[in-house]
Amino acid sequence: MMFVSAMSICLLFNYAVSAIPKPDEKRVLDHDPLSHAQHYQNDEHNKQYDHEAFLGEDAKTFDQLEADESRRRLGLIVDKIDGDNDGFVNLSELKAWIQYTQRRYIDDDVNRQWKTHNPNNTEKVHWDTYRKNVYGFLDELASHETDHPSDEHFSYRAMMKRDRRRWSIADRDGDDELTREEFTDFLHPEESRHMRDVVVTETIEDIDKDSDGKVSVEEYIGDMYRQGEPDEEEPDWVKHERETFTNFRDKNKDGFMDDQEVKDWITPADFDHAEAEARHLIYEADSDADEKLTKDEIIEKYDLFVGSQATDFGEALTRHDEF
Repeated sequence: MMFVSAMSICLLFNYAVSAIPKPDEKRVLDHDPLSHAQHYQNDEHNKQYDHEAFLGEDAKTFDQLEADESRRRLGLIVDKIDGDNDGFVNLSELKAWIQYTQRRYIDDDVNRQWKTHNPNNTEKVHWDTYRKNVYGFLDELASHETDHPSDEHFSYRAMMKRDRRRWSIADRDGDDELTREEFTDFLHPEESRHMRDVVVTETIEDIDKDSDGKVSVEEYIGDMYRQGEPDEEEPDWVKHERETFTNFRDKNKDGFMDDQEVKDWITPADFDHAEAEARHLIYEADSDADEKLTKDEIIEKYDLFVGSQATDFGEALTRHDEF
């Protein structure tokens, strides 16, 4: 999932304690691991979703490419996706590519943060080391605080408490140190089956504004839509989401989503995001309806795959030896 952890924000404070921004209120787990963008927005298909799913986390980095260069690089990467070199990109090849871009983002993120918290590359990282690196600035601030800490400080302490809980769950052998595998689970819990429950807990905590331990329809809508003027009519897509909550999310029809219903929502057991996105891209670009794509079909729909000026599938486009 391309996912943003609160702790990555806190890393900045090791270098700039004096300027503390507001903490990121977005959940660690976005509902869809392929993109931060909504797949449908205002009842219309959102191509940014496809760009992020297809390009990876770094899609926005390549928005400055000229259209001709973007198409050229897209063509080169289509050759990479076509694993059997038959001149077509089929469903399994496209799905494998989407999974690859997601996995590469996770691996790169873990590599970067592992080096930050474990510069000597030892087998494990202790919680105390991680806490000092990420939240150590709170110790210094505490010595200068009055009896009424600021909202920012309180929020970061809440983040630390959340990270502590997640660390303990990722720590399978209970030694308060994380191996690289356990550290991966800690950073990207959405990718680990045994971490799913803490992901659900964190999601509920972030959406559940009245702290009653469950999610109402208003809290569900409020997580994705902020009404402007009091008399402003809700967009059709918001009305659709209300119906979705009532008809599908709230399975026991008690007016709320409980833990299991939230889990079914954000980590559905029978839904493959990568395959669904691959099917969608083929449907949109398959001009001759043969259920596979030629390079020409993909380049013809290049705005769907890579946007008006972007392409890469992540960092690949910056690696000169590949182009």
